[in-house]
Amino acid sequence: MLTHGHGDHARVGMGRYHTSAAGLPILQWRLGEQEYHVHEYGEVFTLGDTRVSLHPAGHVLGSAQVRIESGGEVWVVSGDYKRQADPTCAPFEVVRCDTFITEATFGLPIYRWPSTREVAHDIAQWREHCAARGETAILYCYALGKAQRVLAELQPFVDRPVLLHGAIAAGVDVYRSAGIALADTLPVIDPEGKAVRKTTDFAGELVIAPPSAAGSAWLRRFRHAQHGFASGWMRLRGNRRRRNMDRGFVVSDHADWPGLLQTIRETGARRVIATHGDTEALVRVLNESGVAAETLRTQYGEDD
Repeated sequence: MLTHGHGDHARVGMGRYHTSAAGLPILQWRLGEQEYHVHEYGEVFTLGDTRVSLHPAGHVLGSAQVRIESGGEVWVVSGDYKRQADPTCAPFEVVRCDTFITEATFGLPIYRWPSTREVAHDIAQWREHCAARGETAILYCYALGKAQRVLAELQPFVDRPVLLHGAIAAGVDVYRSAGIALADTLPVIDPEGKAVRKTTDFAGELVIAPPSAAGSAWLRRFRHAQHGFASGWMRLRGNRRRRNMDRGFVVSDHADWPGLLQTIRETGARRVIATHGDTEALVRVLNESGVAAETLRTQYGEDD
């Protein structure tokens, strides 16, 4: 039962996969051809004597919460989710339940997200600042979800194509095929391995690349550049310094602290199980407020 296509939630070797219809292209891109069982959001299907349905999680394209009903009890597994508006995926749907298994990637009060539209404007201004200095603005984003969201939000603020690393371009193609409107883009290198630009001067351009490209030989073509990172972790300046970034832009595809508390309250859950990330603070606050809460340890976690 897949909540979305990020590598810590979707892996080859599971035999069969239940997914949302919107998430199928992502899984085909990430996992290839598998035995997929595809469901529309809200469609009820049965596994044994259990009624199951998938509901939008607002994390990335096709992301889903899993509602499980059995023996008169309703459980909801949130998967990764966010409450901020995102033009690239269906918004989070509150699903009432008895037990709510919630992620807590950013489960500390310091994590509060600014408007993504305002952050996109800041990114565009940063590019202009770099252009005035004869520099390239290289922005690191995760290849699934974050990069596409940034490109969607940049549309009102850019008047030239954004250049893409090949790993980013693949995900952008999947989103465009799903009808998601994004800023115009060009690959830095075309599929045949040739540079798209005849000149090697990338001054004034905005380039989006995955974090794995930082410090790689691929960057040598950009003679003078500033480096920025788009992530919820950039809320802490120390994270930006440790990554040796010139700029940090706070954009997250996970719920912030107010979003976590809002969601838990709206589900009406009597019991909450927190997993992934900063669970201890969230569990403590919930228990103090009268909600029975505990932590579930998992093997994998996700960067943002």
